[in-house]
Amino acid sequence: MSATETAPLRIAVIVGSVREGRAGRAVTDWFLGTAEGADDLHLDVVDLADVELPMVMPGWGGTPSPEAVAALADVTPRLAAADAFVVVTPEYNHSFPASLKNFIDWHHEQWHAKPVGFVSYGGLSGGLRAVEQLRLIFAELHAMTVRDSVSLHGPWSGLTEDGAPRDEAVCEGAAKGMLGQLSWWGRSLRTAREIRPYSG
Repeated sequence: MSATETAPLRIAVIVGSVREGRAGRAVTDWFLGTAEGADDLHLDVVDLADVELPMVMPGWGGTPSPEAVAALADVTPRLAAADAFVVVTPEYNHSFPASLKNFIDWHHEQWHAKPVGFVSYGGLSGGLRAVEQLRLIFAELHAMTVRDSVSLHGPWSGLTEDGAPRDEAVCEGAAKGMLGQLSWWGRSLRTAREIRPYSG
């Protein structure tokens, strides 16, 4: 096997909510715990609450602040280096946070020919309507979303104080299933990009 095939899979885990009092970081920490012990995975958490992104898009006029330029200089190479992504998102008004859309839109080729998995939470839908919309956006960006996702329903009553799901066995099984699909696609597409670079 080649070095590419045996190297740990680099997964960027994106925390999409920046709201005060958000459940997103606790949900992310729980998800990271389900992946513990997997030596073949390298997880890099990109918390959008720590990334000061400009609201002016490239080519739309205006000049991003020096802080925004610095934020992009730190985070963009991390996305480029990733083999796959996991997006942790709540559902707000049948959709996903504006902070997440802004972050996605600031990048383009970094998503190309890479798989994306989802961990969603929120109300009775468990964030599934946010995931449905994100699948359309990532398709436009030449990314491939894996079929199975992790959906946490009613996190304010469905999560313990430390952020773990109350129905932990079912949710952990879903997380491991999604990670299995993400790993298969991540490794397959990484090898494919090495053999034949993706042109888009």
